[in-house]
Amino acid sequence: MIDYRKKKGFYTYTFYNCISIKNPSSLRQKIRKQAENLKIIGTIVLTEEGINSTISSESKKNLDSMISLLEKKFGKIMFRDSFSEKKPFKRLKVKVRKEVVPSDTEILINKSRSNYIKPEKWDDFIKQKSVLTIDVRNEYEVGIGTFNNSISPKTKNFREFNEFINNSKKDFKNKKIAIFCTGGIRCEKASSLFLHQGFEEVYQLEGGILNYFDKANDKKNFDGECFVFDDRVTVDKNLSPGDYIQCFACRRPIAKGDSNRPEYIEGISCHNCIDEKTDKDRKRFAERQKQNNLKN
Repeated sequence: MIDYRKKKGFYTYTFYNCISIKNPSSLRQKIRKQAENLKIIGTIVLTEEGINSTISSESKKNLDSMISLLEKKFGKIMFRDSFSEKKPFKRLKVKVRKEVVPSDTEILINKSRSNYIKPEKWDDFIKQKSVLTIDVRNEYEVGIGTFNNSISPKTKNFREFNEFINNSKKDFKNKKIAIFCTGGIRCEKASSLFLHQGFEEVYQLEGGILNYFDKANDKKNFDGECFVFDDRVTVDKNLSPGDYIQCFACRRPIAKGDSNRPEYIEGISCHNCIDEKTDKDRKRFAERQKQNNLKN
């Protein structure tokens, strides 16, 4: 848990709970109203597989109240907390989706067969020669920071992960599979995908990288920072905002120094996407950036 004896800023709780939810659409407006009443911002995703959320407020008390309200409907919720002087979200979003993590498969999360490794024991576990450590996240996230000697699936999004498993069966045969992601939710889905394809020993870092940063004694096995899906962009090993900014044209993280490159125009382009976007795209991005500047 973070030290709350800090100057004024924003507290952020990241959490999920894989639980069967019947008709999640019916809960959307009620949950939105509860969050609005508590002046909470962030993103709450509801699916038939469970809830996935990152919420933020200037009031820790309000966040705790929101957690209590959600626990009445979804059971015990374990969250990771962090602090930022910068506002991490612009507004509140409550979404209803088919899957808690889009995978383009019909495979549901199977919690009954999940194997979790505590953050305090993770480094020793993945040192075993019989263990293959796989980063479940997207390639641009891996580039910001990852565990030493881990395998990147080189995916652009999680929808490509099941194909990665299918193509890697021979290479991964007779190995223990250790997977990790940002906060744990993608590993819940990835574990089920591995098991569905016949793998028997699949282990996941409990609570993901954020939990590892919070609880692991020695974090030297992780190199870099962790990308997060809010305006902090990345967090360091102390769960403080990191040294990256975001290109709002392609949504990729870039080092702050990259904003000095000629390809970078705020909200319009960066060195990653300058050759990917069309002039029509950039014109649209420029208009959006103009509107954002007027709002600010």
